[in-house]
Amino acid sequence: MTYDIISIGESLRDVFYQLDEANGSSHLDTERNLLCFEYAEKIPVKHVVKVPAAGNASNAAVGASRLGLKSALVSWVGDDHAGRHSREALQKDRVDCRYLLTDKLHPTSEATILNYKTERTQFVYFQPRSYNLPRLATARCIYYTAMGNHHATFDRAVLKHLTAHPKTFFVFQPGTTHVLGGLKHIRGLIMRSDLFILNKDEAHHLLPDGDRTTLAMMERFLSIGAKTVVVTDGANGAECYNGTSHCRIPVFPAQPVEKTGAGDSFAIGMTAAILLGKNVHEALRWGTANGWSVIQRIGPQKGLLTVNEMRKVLKKFSRIKAQMLQHPRHPMSS
Repeated sequence: MTYDIISIGESLRDVFYQLDEANGSSHLDTERNLLCFEYAEKIPVKHVVKVPAAGNASNAAVGASRLGLKSALVSWVGDDHAGRHSREALQKDRVDCRYLLTDKLHPTSEATILNYKTERTQFVYFQPRSYNLPRLATARCIYYTAMGNHHATFDRAVLKHLTAHPKTFFVFQPGTTHVLGGLKHIRGLIMRSDLFILNKDEAHHLLPDGDRTTLAMMERFLSIGAKTVVVTDGANGAECYNGTSHCRIPVFPAQPVEKTGAGDSFAIGMTAAILLGKNVHEALRWGTANGWSVIQRIGPQKGLLTVNEMRKVLKKFSRIKAQMLQHPRHPMSS
């Protein structure tokens, strides 16, 4: 068995609460990044949406499969309804679940997302796990992302697998626990990455000192060993740098409904494009298109594009392309 991509990371059940924007007990302060509620109040909810097989890795596996890649997932669920529902949902999306492991001791991990006026706050609970990497079939790409707590030994197992398979294209999209653990704990993963994707806030957390412009942070990650670095910045789009070519792409204009999964959809859209032989500029457009679609639906997977849908979106926004940036160290990059 050979796969185009094996995605690795903790699975979650996402539960979305779409709050009633007309209620007077909620307040959004965008200047201070605060979503506030009056305590002891009953906050009205317009919709509840449950996504059974979510989390960064599951989102990536589903996104890759919809874009026509042979996709498998290494992950963990509980021996419960949420775990069984997750397996069924993944199989429906043609994700190979042979590496989806059932934890008999702990339930499926869960995230609760409060969505208000297109902004959201997530409450994430990772169940305690004993992580072990199964023996994997051959894959063109390993995509490693968010894990629960106490994953350091597992990180080393991933690196050991990559050392034994040096031609494997490695994408590292760090999750919250990777980022909170600090740079020194994930330096080896960054060093081995062919594509290192993170958002600007995560980059700031990993690099708290020195020049923290996007270019300077990308250069520091490249100096560690990453071959190509992509930093996403929400509505400001994304930048990509490989040491010689530096470019930026804006977002495709949209009216967001709910933004969970925007980063995942961008990352897997870009990864899939590269695996399908697209150059980095076109890959940035694929990632941008996927993110554009996802933020117009509730949840991280409903808007993930198929290949035919991707072609239509790219045609619709054919004038929006990645722009080369003038680089003082490499003037030819412009």
